[in-house]
Amino acid sequence: MHPFQYQRTETADQAVAAVAQDPAGTFIAGGTSHVDLMKEGVLHPSLLVDVSGLPFKQITAHEGGVRIGAGVSNTAAATSADIRQRYPAVSEALLAGASTQIRNMASMGGNPLQRTRCPYFRDPTQACNKREPGSGCAAIGGYNHVHALFGASAACVATHPSDLAVALSALDARVQTLGPDGPRTIAFPDLHRLPGDQPHRDTVLAHGELITSIDLPAFSGRSHYLKVRERASYAYALVSCAVALEMNGSTIGRARVALGAVASKPWRVTAAEALLAGQVPTEPLFRAAADAAFADARPLEHNAYKIPMGRNLMVRALLETNGLQPLQGPAGTAFAASVGGVAGQFAVPR
Repeated sequence: MHPFQYQRTETADQAVAAVAQDPAGTFIAGGTSHVDLMKEGVLHPSLLVDVSGLPFKQITAHEGGVRIGAGVSNTAAATSADIRQRYPAVSEALLAGASTQIRNMASMGGNPLQRTRCPYFRDPTQACNKREPGSGCAAIGGYNHVHALFGASAACVATHPSDLAVALSALDARVQTLGPDGPRTIAFPDLHRLPGDQPHRDTVLAHGELITSIDLPAFSGRSHYLKVRERASYAYALVSCAVALEMNGSTIGRARVALGAVASKPWRVTAAEALLAGQVPTEPLFRAAADAAFADARPLEHNAYKIPMGRNLMVRALLETNGLQPLQGPAGTAFAASVGGVAGQFAVPR
């Protein structure tokens, strides 16, 4: 492992100043992903500033919704009665995303910032523009079965791995930060970047900018998160989907749908959302919305299976959210969120 300095600070301002002054400095909280990348020789920070002791560990009411401190553990958020009842998609995503031990350590601020699981990024012997700008992208001509359908570029086809981020995007969450230039608010769908010609920049955060909380706005509808993975045990999604539905009598007042594991960021499908608004929920409507969601997909050599899989998953997520199809388990639990271990049934084109 590359040598580094470790520092704890007493305030967020001190933490921001310490990282901002060191071009190779970075924050660390739970470290469940960051430390692995350091051990693998992928990340080489010169300074780690530990923010796990900062006072951002509360879940509180905020403007009719909920404010989740960045230091709240994934376990605490997933099991919060407020979140399970009002935002079950968040609980489902967290519980489907990792083991209890990892959730106990991982922080809510750190989870959406985890780096891609692309095997070429995590192998220093392979070309990867995200890890080493200008070195190339081995995934484009390699085995790219877990890679992007949307928003990719000639420089990078990696996908974002966070389950939580997909749910937060569908729920129009907001990220509160503190940086060298002071505090700011970022709409969650705008937090992550597409690769373009700078794939090493995952987010719009400035160097030294620290997430302090995540705000979930007031929401009285239904939300649900569903993922397909290669095994029933904990694994990263092949495709995932988060849905937030607000009804206006018997019609859909507003629909928000985000797809996961198909782009370098949670992928909001605005064409499908527009098609659903004002309509009476039916399976044919949901299938039309899923077709619209994947109309612009651009598969690589080995990942075209994600298109029929993703369409079918989105239909099921919409059916289960609306209640036309029963959940496989209680809302807000891992049993409601995962179809892992039976992924093959979603891969058959219809």
